[in-house]
Order: sequence, then C-alpha cells, then structure tokens
Amino acid sequence: MRSTDVSSREPIRTRGRATIVGAAVASLAAGAALLPTWSAAAADAAAPAVDAGTRATFQRLADAVFTDRTNALVTGERSAKPLTDGFSGDVRLSADTARDEDAALAALDRRKDRLARLGETYRTADTTVTLNATRVTGRTAKATVTETTTLTYDKVRGDESGDEPRTTGFQARHELTFTADRRGDWQLTAIRDTDRGIAVNTLAKPSVKAPTVDDTMPSAPRAATTYPAPAKPKTLTGTALNYRAMATYAEKYWRTYNKDYPDFDGQGAGGDCTNFVSQSLKAGGWKHVPGYVYDYTRWFGNAEIQSHSFIGVNEWSWFAQNSKRTTSLANVYQMDVGDVLQIDFDKDGSKDHTMIVTYRSPQGVPYLTYHSNDTYRRSLSSIIASYRTSAYYAYRT
Repeated sequence: MRSTDVSSREPIRTRGRATIVGAAVASLAAGAALLPTWSAAAADAAAPAVDAGTRATFQRLADAVFTDRTNALVTGERSAKPLTDGFSGDVRLSADTARDEDAALAALDRRKDRLARLGETYRTADTTVTLNATRVTGRTAKATVTETTTLTYDKVRGDESGDEPRTTGFQARHELTFTADRRGDWQLTAIRDTDRGIAVNTLAKPSVKAPTVDDTMPSAPRAATTYPAPAKPKTLTGTALNYRAMATYAEKYWRTYNKDYPDFDGQGAGGDCTNFVSQSLKAGGWKHVPGYVYDYTRWFGNAEIQSHSFIGVNEWSWFAQNSKRTTSLANVYQMDVGDVLQIDFDKDGSKDHTMIVTYRSPQGVPYLTYHSNDTYRRSLSSIIASYRTSAYYAYRT
C-alpha cells in the first residue's frame, strides 16, 4: 500500500526517465553490435519459471505503475521520482513501456491542472494492487490485477460546513503482459484495462459497443456542460420517490455487488453500469412494468430476468423518456441526488455509459457513483475534464 500527501513531500529533481532509459537502450544496442552473431543466441535462457517470488514482484511493479499514475493527479508528474524507477534486473519495465508511462504521467499532470482550474484538487491518495492470477505461456506471462484507489478531496471550494464529500474511490481491473528477454528477465511490455476504462487515472478511450441507433425511438437532447448552471431546484422529500434511498443503495453496492441481481461487468462492452443504476432507481421507488424483454416500453429486473431497458444504456433512455419518468435537463450541473447522467463518448449517436448522482455539494457540483469502473462519488467536474469531447445527457428523475 502506498500513499501520497502533498503537504509533506518536497519536490525532487531527477533526470527524466525517458532520457535515462533511452541512453541505456542506446548503450546496450551499441554493445550488442560488437558481439559475434553467435553470442546472442548462446545467451538465450530457457523459458524462466514464474515462482511465488516472481509473482510477488509482478504485483509490486503493478502497484508502482498505478500508484505513480494516481500520484500524478495529486502531486504532479515531476514532484517525485516515479516508483517504477526502482525496478531493474529480474522484473522491470521495458523501454517502450517506460516511455508510455512517462507520457501517461505527463497527461495526468495536465488533467490535474484542468481539474484545479475547475476548483478541484486532491490532497492525498492511496492505491493498492492485488494480483488475481498469473498465466504463463512459454516466455510470456499475463497477470490480472485489481487496483483499488482512494483520493481525498482538498477543500478548495470554500465550503466551511464540511458538507463536501471527503473522498472518491474506484476499483479497476487490468491485465499486464510480461515478456522474458534472452537472459530470462521479465519485462513489462503491455498494460491493458479490462474494464471500460472510466477511472479517474485512466487515459485510454473507453471501449464502446457498436452504435444502437433507431430513429423511431425518443431521442434525449444533449445537455450543456458549463459551470455554474442556471438554477433548477429539485424537491428531495415529500415525493412518491425516495431519492435518498437511491443514493444509499448505490453507495452501498458500488464495490460489493448485490447478489440479488446478475453481474454484467466484463460481459461485452456494455458492462454493468445501467443494470446498477436501474437497481438504484428501483430501490428508490421505480416500479416494474412487466412485459416482453425486448420492448423498450417495459422495465423490470431481478435475479432471473431483466428487460433490455433495465440493463441497456440506450434502451433505458428510451424507456425513461417514453414513460415520462424522467425529464431532460438543459445543463449537467443542474443534476441532483437520484438524477441520471449518460455519456456518448465518441458522439456517434449511441449512448455508452450510465451513472447516478448520489451527492450534490452546496456549490452546485453533482457527484456520481457507478459501475464499470466501480466508482464512488466522482465529481462531475472530473468526468467532464477527462472526456471533454463527449456528448452528455442529463435526466431529472
């Protein structure tokens, strides 16, 4: 477990990792050119075994990679020497992966600056990585890991009441590929997000399924993303729906899934996001509308069967509008507890992701909780800063 606290860390000036790695690679290449052609072949080692110690080092290197990424959102890219620089010899980053991680840290540093301009900074972070499984085929090892990260919000919006959320957190699953070199040492050669990639320290564009567009279906209008938004107050008490119950449910099951429903995480590009939001709405009073599973005017879900509108992003939108259970908001910052946000990442007309608001700060910033990646109280500002070119749809429930 590694944590970062900006109040206690002094900046350390170091040479850029890319420069060091590049020089080392050039030196090795020059040396290799002087060897007889048989030397390289003779130096090849048999496919190395992956014992308990090697697996433990895989886990530590994965922990260092994702801790470095999270720290870039807190302290910045160059405030300290990357933890991955401490790995060499038997298990280390490949030269290409080192360059990719340098670029990732620089991009996350820029994201940190964008968030600061929006009034959001993080004071501390804690990231831990667990190794789930390792599969070895010849000279290639694939390690699946789960990253768990908590970020502590800095109180930068002037809220003296203490009503702002203290933390945001997420879980993300990754697959790391290690390749054994000629000496039998393992180099980390690839990192792949196996979730949709909606975590705050993820840079890859989220995977999206093929467009589901039907011109005969109701089409929700896009919402503006400017802050602050015109007032659009919502009555949270004394109504037929219990919005607090929706938020309570989502925050209870954001990471530990409710066994009374199926888990669609990792099953196709859609993931579990809409299924999770539907469960939360149901907990707050949305009633089943039984019928044919493919009929978007029906909505129901339990352990045995679910309508497509219960688990599908676009299908949920069609039901929500047709049933009049929601109205569209003109600006995403008008959302309040129990309201729903959807994103079309590549603006192809098909919505890709569904989230629910579980908190709204006194300063008018909604915080969203969702599955795929499993995330707790991520600020709307952070989402918009991460996906600036996407289309947003806000639903008042």
